[in-house]
Amino acid sequence: MKEPSILINRYAWYEIVGIYAGIFVFLTFLLAPFVEGFLVSLKPLSQLFSSPYRFIPENGSFEAYRTMWVSVPGFARYIFNSLFISSVVTIAVLILVVPAAYAFARFEFKGSAQLLGAFLAVNMFSGAVLLIPLFRLMRSLGVLNTYFAMIVPGVAFLIPTAIWLLRTYMMRIPRELDEAAFVDGASHFYTLRRVILPIAMPGIVVVAITTFIGSYAQQFIYALTFNSKSEYAPLPVGLFAYFGRQEVVWNELMAASFVGIAPAMIVIFFLQRYLVSGLTAGAVKQ
Repeated sequence: MKEPSILINRYAWYEIVGIYAGIFVFLTFLLAPFVEGFLVSLKPLSQLFSSPYRFIPENGSFEAYRTMWVSVPGFARYIFNSLFISSVVTIAVLILVVPAAYAFARFEFKGSAQLLGAFLAVNMFSGAVLLIPLFRLMRSLGVLNTYFAMIVPGVAFLIPTAIWLLRTYMMRIPRELDEAAFVDGASHFYTLRRVILPIAMPGIVVVAITTFIGSYAQQFIYALTFNSKSEYAPLPVGLFAYFGRQEVVWNELMAASFVGIAPAMIVIFFLQRYLVSGLTAGAVKQ
């Protein structure tokens, strides 16, 4: 006797075709700029403005990836600065956000809802609105033209989003674990360190990845305002300085851009399993 199948095909064939067609269109619009940028980096400069325009490069090569190291002196230093600033911002945000998210997730205190709302309101303002006050503050502290001047604004603007993300994740952790630890005589700090942190690690990794990428992406406006020394400049400012003086060498610019985003892509590649598990945690009711 044939056993009945427990799996039910929820979609007709034309619905499946429509779903995959929609995904294909979405990915096409999402990835088209990156594909075009990569192909531009492979083209000789003479083909970039030829008519008719060729999407696929003729006699394409990686020559621009070699020549851009010569065109942008200190390119490796710019990448190091970007990685250093983003790493410090990420570490500082995690140190501040983990206990704050635990407090908002576990304790009910007066003004907590209003404070969370204020954090959300901060994200509605562009960093450009506060550039002049921040510049005056950094100048009064004497930290212009230092890493500190670019790290502090990054930390301040990324903390609210990180608290919201991690608080939501920690609220899914059963409170019975805290209560069991308290019965055994554990303090709140010990409970956070020994009980909550190991379980919340996927959520912490998600916050770390989003913070790193956010810091990596927002360095231009802070570095351009608070720094004038090339030895502290991150990659976006370095590329802006050398490719925007007289003419834009598009194939070298695209090559430098792809090399510049490579560190962030490597981080996402190696931590993607933690990212997926952190984003989907709690999606299925146990």
